Amino acid sequence: MAVITLDQACAEAVDLAQAAAVRRSGVFGVGEHLGVEPEDLRVATHYFACTHPGYPGWRWSVTVARASRARVVTVSEVLMVPGEGALLSPPWVPWAQRVTAKDIIPGSILPTSEDDTRLVPGHLVAETAQLDQDEWAQVRWVAAELGLGRDRVLSIEGRDEAADRWLQGTGGPDNEMTHQAPGQCETCGFMVPLAGALGRLFGACANEFSPQDGEVVSRDHGCGGHSDITSPRRGVKLGVPIWDTISVDPTLFD
Repeated sequence: MAVITLDQACAEAVDLAQAAAVRRSGVFGVGEHLGVEPEDLRVATHYFACTHPGYPGWRWSVTVARASRARVVTVSEVLMVPGEGALLSPPWVPWAQRVTAKDIIPGSILPTSEDDTRLVPGHLVAETAQLDQDEWAQVRWVAAELGLGRDRVLSIEGRDEAADRWLQGTGGPDNEMTHQAPGQCETCGFMVPLAGALGRLFGACANEFSPQDGEVVSRDHGCGGHSDITSPRRGVKLGVPIWDTISVDPTLFD
């Protein structure tokens, strides 16, 4: 890669570049000269500090150029660009990538794409079938007439992703709550098993005193509210007197 040599005439055009920056800056202000860098053959860029308090770290960039065999240097471009330590807005992230787990709030809508791998058609049509829009509409109508219900259902990939997420969450087995629990959810009367394949691993907790009440828990999860743990009976059985006040000891009358 060829090394670009700094043109001497362009490098010496500090006053020209500063005057151009002052004309462009307005109320933003132009500070000290920060340096010059070569851009191309007979092209260089001068940098000046920006003195506006609202733009710390920003600088004025003034590009100057000189035509071949010409002695006159002219201004090509004047910009304000960020420098080291400049305050910048965060990188742009598309909306679909900004949404994270549990971001849906009342009134918000989160659409799914047509090719979402978590979902598959809910009717008895091969996934590889190539149907046009009208044919798919007919299939959906027939599916609804037959009571097949939903257009799309959870795919195997979507099910596995959910299972992995639930196992790693607070309702899974690897947490302090489970390690100190007297029993597992699988043997707890408060666990309501899920239907389908996920029911082999998960259920919903129905114990209002558990932190997982109303949430999915794995069968090997556990908490201190296990149904088999009962409180000991307290008090005294009234049927057995503590002090015998009924019988009479004959020796007391001898």
